Amino acid sequence: MMRTIEAIIVIIIMFAAFLAASYFIVLPSPREVSPMNLRALALTVLKNLDVNGYLGEVVFSEDSGAWNELQTVLSASLPPHIAYNLTVYEITEDGVYVPKKSVSNVYGGRVSFTESVSYMVSSPDVTYRTVAQKISEGGKNLTLYILNCADANGWWITGYTAQMLAQDVYKMLSPYFQTIILVNHTSQLRDLLDGKNLTRNSKERVEDAVIINTFGEAVPIPQEYCVGGSRQSEGYSQSGGYARYFFTIGKKVRYYNWKWVSIVGYPFYYVTNTNSLSSSQNNFGIYGMKQVGPAGLIAFLKGLNNHTTYSYSSSDSNSIIHDFGFDPVEFTDEAKYRSNYYGVYPEYKQTASRALPKSVISYYNLTIIAPVFKEKSFLTDTYYAAATLRHKSGKGALIAIGLTRTPDIRIAALALLMYYKPNIFKETFTAPGKSRLVILQLAALGGV
Repeated sequence: MMRTIEAIIVIIIMFAAFLAASYFIVLPSPREVSPMNLRALALTVLKNLDVNGYLGEVVFSEDSGAWNELQTVLSASLPPHIAYNLTVYEITEDGVYVPKKSVSNVYGGRVSFTESVSYMVSSPDVTYRTVAQKISEGGKNLTLYILNCADANGWWITGYTAQMLAQDVYKMLSPYFQTIILVNHTSQLRDLLDGKNLTRNSKERVEDAVIINTFGEAVPIPQEYCVGGSRQSEGYSQSGGYARYFFTIGKKVRYYNWKWVSIVGYPFYYVTNTNSLSSSQNNFGIYGMKQVGPAGLIAFLKGLNNHTTYSYSSSDSNSIIHDFGFDPVEFTDEAKYRSNYYGVYPEYKQTASRALPKSVISYYNLTIIAPVFKEKSFLTDTYYAAATLRHKSGKGALIAIGLTRTPDIRIAALALLMYYKPNIFKETFTAPGKSRLVILQLAALGGV
C-alpha cells in the first residue's frame, strides 16, 4: 500500500514540474524554425512565368487586360500571406532605367518588402542566331566528302542504310564546312583516290579533306581495284586479299593529308561493290560484299605509316580490338564540354565492342588526339573507343569510332568537332528599348 502511495506522489511531482517548465518556455514560431526563402521563391516564380515567353509578352504589352491577367497569375503563384510588388523598367539608349508599369497585391497601408530579385526580359521581337566557324587547316577551308555510293552495301549499321546516314551527316555538319560533296558512286571514289575534283565548284579541295565512310565496317571499292580490274594490283593480292586495297587507301590518306572517319565498328573489315562482288557475301548473307577481316585495318595503318610496299603476315589477321561488353565507356570531361558547346547530345555512356589498343596505335607512329571517351585498361594494354589517330608526321589521320551497333553519327560528328574545335559565334539582333528589367519584391505578412 505504501509503494502505491509513493508512486502516485512521484507522478504528481513530475507532472507539476512539466507544467512549471511549460509556463516559462517560449517555443519559436514555425516561421523561425523553417523560414521561407523569399528570394528563391521570387526567382522561381519569374523563371516559371518566362519559360514559354509569357512574361516577355506581358511586360512589352500595352494591353491592360494582359497586365490584369499577370496580376492574377502572380497571386495564384504565391502563398496567400505573401505581399508582392512587381515593377517593370524600360532601359533607354543612355542606360537609364525608367519605371514603365507596376502590379501589386498591396492596397493602402505600408509594407516593408524584405526580399527582391531582378530579372532581365528580352522582347519577343529580338532575334538570336549562332554562326559556326568553317573548319579550316592552314588558313584554307576544308572540303567534306561523304561516301554515299549507290553501288555498295553497309554493315554494322543495323536499322539504317549508308545513304540514310549520309543525309544525316550532311545535315549535321553542313554549318561547319564551306563545301560538302556526296560521293554517289564508286567511280567517283576512284576519281577521288586519284586526287581529282568531283565537281566544278572552285572551292572544292581534295588536299586536307575529311572523308566520312557511312558504310560502317565496310568500305566501297571501285570495280577497277577488284579482281580482274585494271588496278587489281592496287586492290588485291594473293596473300592478303583485299587488304591490299586498304593499304592503298592508307597511302592516299597520308599523301593528301586526309582525315578518314569510320563511324562505327571495326574499321576496314569488308569491301563492298554490288556489281563486281555481286556473287560474294560477308558470311552473314549480305551480297556485294567481301570480308577482309582484321588484316584490313593493319594494311591501312601500314599505308598510313608510309610502308614502301604492301606485305602480308599471318599475324595481320589476328584481331587487335577489345570488346568491353556491358562495361560502358564514358565521355571525357572535354567531350562533355564540347557536347554542350556544339549542341550535339549523344548518350555520354556507350558500349564499345571495337576499342583499339594503344600498343598498336603507338607501333604505327600515331598520336591519340581528342579522345571522346575515357581510356579503359584490359590486361596489359590501354584501349580507346573513339578518338582521332593522327600520324606523327602530321600527314593523315583516322577517326575511329569503335562502338557497338547501331551507329550514332553524333559520336562521329562530335569526334570531328573535338579535333578541329571550330568556334560558335553568337549574334543578337536587337535595338534600344528591346530589353526590360523586372523587379519582384516580396514580404511575408502576419504570423504562421
